[in-house]
Amino acid sequence: MKDHQLRALLKVAEEGSIRGAARALHLSQSALTKALRELETDLGAQLLVRSYRGVEFTPAGKRLLTRARLALSTLDKARDEIRWLQGGAGIQVTAAVTTAIASTALPMVLNEFERELPDVSLRFVEGMLTTVLPGLLEGHFDFAIAVAEPEQLPYEIAFEPLTRIFSEPVAREGHPLLAATDWSQMLDARWVLNLTTGSSAQQLVSWLDTQAGLSLRIVRCDSPLLMIELIRRTDLVGFGPRVFFEDPLSGCGLSCFDSLPRFPSHALGILKLRGVPLNLGAERLVALFKRHINELVLVP
Repeated sequence: MKDHQLRALLKVAEEGSIRGAARALHLSQSALTKALRELETDLGAQLLVRSYRGVEFTPAGKRLLTRARLALSTLDKARDEIRWLQGGAGIQVTAAVTTAIASTALPMVLNEFERELPDVSLRFVEGMLTTVLPGLLEGHFDFAIAVAEPEQLPYEIAFEPLTRIFSEPVAREGHPLLAATDWSQMLDARWVLNLTTGSSAQQLVSWLDTQAGLSLRIVRCDSPLLMIELIRRTDLVGFGPRVFFEDPLSGCGLSCFDSLPRFPSHALGILKLRGVPLNLGAERLVALFKRHINELVLVP
């Protein structure tokens, strides 16, 4: 497998056609087709099929796409790092960060990092597992700081636990159910929850069903900002990290349910690809996250 062959394969996936990929790569269609055929011959497998809908990838092609994205991303990062070591343009670091850390450790980490490595370009994204895992597996993220259950992660993902984090229901100040002392009393509530795979809200729903056979009335919402505003401005009840709701800015106008039995805490840590080294900028950023997160009290 050669670099230009893999890049041709990825461009076909992005453009959806041989013609579009050739145009984007400034190649003739015959040159692009030749590169793809050589790749298929090298692998001994058909990777894509042309149809009236465009180009469709075979199971082998789909598997190679995932690996190719990671391989080319790793090589690109290596080139950036070498240029940086030689005094060239700065390297880039992309990290996924969960909301609880964004409102606590992230500002301190960012300030310290930029004093030490001002030429490194940073990008942060929301640290939900539904985006974290594909992003890591395809090389889009260098690492993630997120809540995870290690036994539920794919083998390719390494998880280093740093602390445990406590989540609980939250509502607007003055909500009529804030004095609830039993989870069964929460059945009268209308909830707004992010039920993406691996989320604390999804674990809450499973936990209530297992513990007491309780079923919640739920409005689904995948945006933390939308969810917070709905909780703040309506009688909807949410669920998430207590440390986020206690923050004077993000938690303004919100109250936690202090009288309810406590929901089990979750492991929060660093997720990255097993066996893939981080670049120098990502290594330093991870070290700062470790130090500042270890200084936090996330479980009351």
